[in-house]
Amino acid sequence: MGPNDATHTTTAPRIDELEALAREGRWHVINTVTASKAGHVGGPLSAMDLLVALYFAQLRVDPENPQDPGRDRFILSKGHNAIGLYSVLAMRGFFPIDELATFDHGDSRLQGHPDMRLTPGVDASTGSLGQGLSAGAGMALGAKRLGSDNHVWVMLGDGEMEEGMVWETVLSAPRYRLDNLTAIIDLNGLQQYGWPANDDDRFDRSEPLGHVDLAAVFAGFGWHVLEIDGHDFAEILNAFSTVTEARDRDGRPSVILATTSKGRGISFTEGTYAWHNGIATPEQLAQARLDLKQEQA
Repeated sequence: MGPNDATHTTTAPRIDELEALAREGRWHVINTVTASKAGHVGGPLSAMDLLVALYFAQLRVDPENPQDPGRDRFILSKGHNAIGLYSVLAMRGFFPIDELATFDHGDSRLQGHPDMRLTPGVDASTGSLGQGLSAGAGMALGAKRLGSDNHVWVMLGDGEMEEGMVWETVLSAPRYRLDNLTAIIDLNGLQQYGWPANDDDRFDRSEPLGHVDLAAVFAGFGWHVLEIDGHDFAEILNAFSTVTEARDRDGRPSVILATTSKGRGISFTEGTYAWHNGIATPEQLAQARLDLKQEQA
């Protein structure tokens, strides 16, 4: 790892520990959004296993020193999924879990979209979809120029992949040999308005990029491509190891295409676009607690 080993997680957690953390993180998502009466649900739940694996088993970060120059960088390009990131940052110790109760309040450090000026552990302000990968490429290029071994990770949504700015970076990153850049695509297959199209639709509501072979496209642009089950921690961790070990071999950036389920882990949210966002009823919240095996406080 080089001179920055001290910022890495010192003891690799077991898969059952990661699974328990993911259930807790999903509980924080649904409970916080319900209490704040604002926020997104489906996307944070689909990405939770990936986020937990990153922050508890991969990223070189130090919650006691969030601005450590030796840290890895993470950008949540799909910034409307902020409550998922905040939940993991809180569990990792960047700020108290109790602070999640302030989510999306006017004077909170935890706004509806990530703000790097406010929130410890946030490396880029996001929310306007499509911009995160470009910012990540800039960070990766900067690290190269400085001779740093930082790794930059960017998470995007599959609906977000329809933004043209993403593809400008997909084209340019291999040119600059950014093997320290990894994109993770949360392929949950559902945009906000769902699919398939109805006869009276005025526009195409089909599955995001459902007609595109993303693996072939990224490979054609010169990226190292891995396809995984985004809810299988063994596959996730293996993918992380593969892309980090591939650095300095051929100069290719990497992309992890992670197939996930929107609303994962909660019986009434999983697999439906209707829970892109939403506020749970008391009865639904009780059901979520059971689904996620969270004891009453």
